[in-house]
Amino acid sequence: MTENLKTQKVEAKVDSATVKKKRRVMQTRGKRKEAIARASIKEGTGRISLNGRGLDAYDDPFIREVVTEPLNFIETKNFDIDINVRGGGFSGQAQAARTAIARAIIKFTKDEKLKTQFINYDRSLLVEDPRRV
Repeated sequence: MTENLKTQKVEAKVDSATVKKKRRVMQTRGKRKEAIARASIKEGTGRISLNGRGLDAYDDPFIREVVTEPLNFIETKNFDIDINVRGGGFSGQAQAARTAIARAIIKFTKDEKLKTQFINYDRSLLVEDPRRV
């Protein structure tokens, strides 16, 4: 009977290990002047939240366009991105979030061709702004 319990515990450990591998979460950062954005990316359905709110909650279409710009380069959006932004103004926060998203996508997909596309389109998608106020 104790052998049976030991095998059940081993199977439970293996199952939890495979679940953890499937739920990999990667974190990246983006900066623009005083704004600092931290993005967490994981497998999901394509949901993007900015400071705990969905992008649809933001009224300014310019902000939504800037934040979602890196997503225009990819075909499938099978991941969820959570972004926390602090400091700076609206525009700086949007651009910092944009950099964090682009870096997260590159880190998550490990696609060198996509990285080259980002750099050719706009280098600031992947490179932080060195200026500080």
